Amino acid sequence: MTLATKALMWTGVSFLLMALALFLPAGTIAWSAGWIDLILLHGWLLVGIWLLLKHNPGLLEERLSFSQSNQKAWDRVFILLFELFFFAWLVLMPLDAVRFHWSLMPLLLQVVGAVALMGSFLLISLTFRENSFLSPTVRIQEERGQTVISTGPYQYVRHPMYAGGLLLFLGTSLLLGSWYGLLLVVVMMPGLAVRAILEERVLREELPGYAAYMTQVKYRLIPYVW
Repeated sequence: MTLATKALMWTGVSFLLMALALFLPAGTIAWSAGWIDLILLHGWLLVGIWLLLKHNPGLLEERLSFSQSNQKAWDRVFILLFELFFFAWLVLMPLDAVRFHWSLMPLLLQVVGAVALMGSFLLISLTFRENSFLSPTVRIQEERGQTVISTGPYQYVRHPMYAGGLLLFLGTSLLLGSWYGLLLVVVMMPGLAVRAILEERVLREELPGYAAYMTQVKYRLIPYVW
């Protein structure tokens, strides 16, 4: 199976699973916010796949490898818990916003959510452009000659991918009109912070030059905040 085929199959499966997780709990497919979210997200993913295939296929292959032999054991647990959280979050929002109408969110905030979602795409894309070692797992990629990245968004925060992901979650919750979805994102934040700290510990101990980088860039996710 070629890398392009593998990537397209993964995107197709992602679209199908997310559609089921959103529209089955909603009890209807007549949910414009749900379709906008799916189309924006997977349209961006397809563009990203095309760009990576053209400019950085090694990074795409790394992103599609969800388990590695040298992945830290605690990170395997984190990813499992995150996947369970992600599924619960996806299912809760259509139950909240569509089926039971627990949340009544102004249209203006949903528009803000769509803008935030597209902003997350920009930040994550810039991060991909700068960092060819952007693995979904916490590990040192010795086989790919991993080095410290300090350009682009890494000049301002140590974990721009996490910052972009957080913005994506916040924007999605707003776009889908779910206050409870937004609440779950707030609950998730401490877990994301813990993973960032543990990942830094690994990089500081095992990646030459990372300790010096930490002294240059003080903030992890949000400049002048944390």
